[in-house]
Amino acid sequence: MTDRRLDSRRLKAALVAALVCAPLTAVSAAAQARVVPGANVLPGLRRNLVASYDFEHPVPGDTAAERDQGFSRTNINLVNGGASMRVRDGAFPGSRYSIQTKQVDPATAGNDDWKAGVYSATGVPGLRAFSGAKEASIMGWFKTTGPNPNPNTTTPDPSDYYDAVGLAGVLTGDSQGHNVRALLEVISVSGRLRVVALGRRVDTGSSQTFAANEDWQSVLPLGTWVFLAATFDFDDGTMKLYKNGKPLEGSYVLPGDPWAVSGPPEPDLTSATDPRGIKIGGSFPQNTEEKNPCDCRIDSLMFLNRVVTPWEVRQQYRQAVKRRH
Repeated sequence: MTDRRLDSRRLKAALVAALVCAPLTAVSAAAQARVVPGANVLPGLRRNLVASYDFEHPVPGDTAAERDQGFSRTNINLVNGGASMRVRDGAFPGSRYSIQTKQVDPATAGNDDWKAGVYSATGVPGLRAFSGAKEASIMGWFKTTGPNPNPNTTTPDPSDYYDAVGLAGVLTGDSQGHNVRALLEVISVSGRLRVVALGRRVDTGSSQTFAANEDWQSVLPLGTWVFLAATFDFDDGTMKLYKNGKPLEGSYVLPGDPWAVSGPPEPDLTSATDPRGIKIGGSFPQNTEEKNPCDCRIDSLMFLNRVVTPWEVRQQYRQAVKRRH
């Protein structure tokens, strides 16, 4: 009996050591099962969780793709970096991995930036919950890991830099890989970089931007994990931003009614088209062009088809970090 117990303990110790040292590409199915889908999501949010990516669940047989933990089952691709984009740097206790996105070659026009997402020119049926939608929310963890914005590789001028840093967004139904229905981003507003929520209700219509007042590097300090959330109410034309569970004060960039929500018919919904995909860490998830790369790490993204409340944002953040204290 003593020998059997000793062998069992040795086996367990060897398994733990292997899991700690191994990259996610080599982690067994049993180890992956330790991460319960939706376990880090508030129960009240799960029914509206269209798509969710914790970067702990490679697609079986394809470690360069990530399984969706939301109800749409919209898997995404880890573009250009593949499985190497998964890094052992979880944003909060209970998370082990995130993905690294970045510009690979700032001096050469090409399509090698590390980013993630999915794209279909005919629309992604799994994202139909954002077709004719009244509301949407995006939440996730972000950590900047290098200089942002990055040099613009689409122009010959070496001193030209992009005016934006892409975080995460849902594309429109007619998107070329850049235009969005709902987006978290850092972008230049009147010559000043700001963290924004950017939304477009009608595919062929105008976008609107809600920009945080706080300096963007204060919102996203280098090397620090930050939980960001953005909400989009397409019916009343409002957006909100949150950092670490608290609202960010801000203002709208365009005056008037750019989403054309005034007057009948009601309610005001997005275009009745399936989004062409999701973009993460930069534009053009189909990898036909480079734009607005983010030198950052990203963890536990959530795309929901309703506006989350301030209480839910706060509780989602607290649930993730509670084991730190």
